[in-house]
Amino acid sequence: MQYQTIVALFYIYLHLILKMAILTTSILKFTLVAILFSLVNVSNSFTISQNQTNQTIPQQDIDLIEFNLNLVYLEAEFLLHGALGYGLDKVAPDLAARGPTPKGSKKAFLDPFTHSIIYQLGLQKVGNIRAIKKVVPGFPRPLMNLTKDQFAAVMTQAFGRPIVPHFDPYANSINYLIATYLLFPLGLTSYVGTIPKLQSTEAQKLVGSLLAVQSGQDAVVRTLLYERRLQRVHPYGIPVQEFTNKLSIIRNTLSKEGTKDEGLFVNPKLGPEGKIPLNILSGDENSVGYAREPEGILRICYSHGNESKPGGFYPNGANGTIARCFLSS
Repeated sequence: MQYQTIVALFYIYLHLILKMAILTTSILKFTLVAILFSLVNVSNSFTISQNQTNQTIPQQDIDLIEFNLNLVYLEAEFLLHGALGYGLDKVAPDLAARGPTPKGSKKAFLDPFTHSIIYQLGLQKVGNIRAIKKVVPGFPRPLMNLTKDQFAAVMTQAFGRPIVPHFDPYANSINYLIATYLLFPLGLTSYVGTIPKLQSTEAQKLVGSLLAVQSGQDAVVRTLLYERRLQRVHPYGIPVQEFTNKLSIIRNTLSKEGTKDEGLFVNPKLGPEGKIPLNILSGDENSVGYAREPEGILRICYSHGNESKPGGFYPNGANGTIARCFLSS
């Protein structure tokens, strides 16, 4: 009897142990499932967070940003060559992406003060190209014509006659600043026109930041010229302000978009609040920046008012989807 009791108690104890083991295993399984479920949720949350941080930029935004890359290439090469005698091929060859070397660009005869400013502006353009290529694929540098003959041709258009001797942007500081004035408003008005069309926050942030620097650069050049606006450019005997006015008019004429540009001395109706003829910055009746469309920019850059015919500063046409679309049409 004592033996049977011991055996019975043993079986009861064993049964309890097995039940506890099963219960413990179930709890463990439940705990593991809960942990795995939590990890999946955390992973999904992290993935969503990552996707929100690195949003895919719409193709339209990419095309618009890349269109502006053409202008940054143009400004970068002109400024770097003017200050150093060489451009992206030495300063940042990876950014040129093996695009053809610009034609005719060279070191300008600049006074130390002007040289310091132009060198800074050129380096800033290098940074702008890098910033753009971090956001969009970009493309190789297009072939660009920066010969003195190209600038002289624009001056002939602006004045309606050849000015003798032919204008040479690299001859001295004042000529170089006037030539820079010819180029800078293109990027400025293009950025202003681009921003309202952008769909993604990342693209808006990039172009807004580029516009901030571009407007500052344009203001620097205009201020330097404004300080000398009554100075007569040797050997033409033409005041600096007349050069700026003529170049603004020819840009408006070529773009076919109405008044999107103003020189340093204007009809008082076009000055700030319509009160004075002096015009340190270019802006509409509310002193708000002008905007240009891509086709208007190309008409100016190609120097003949036709966005479908390459020429001028881009002998083979500008690069990117938008510019090539106009050429194919």
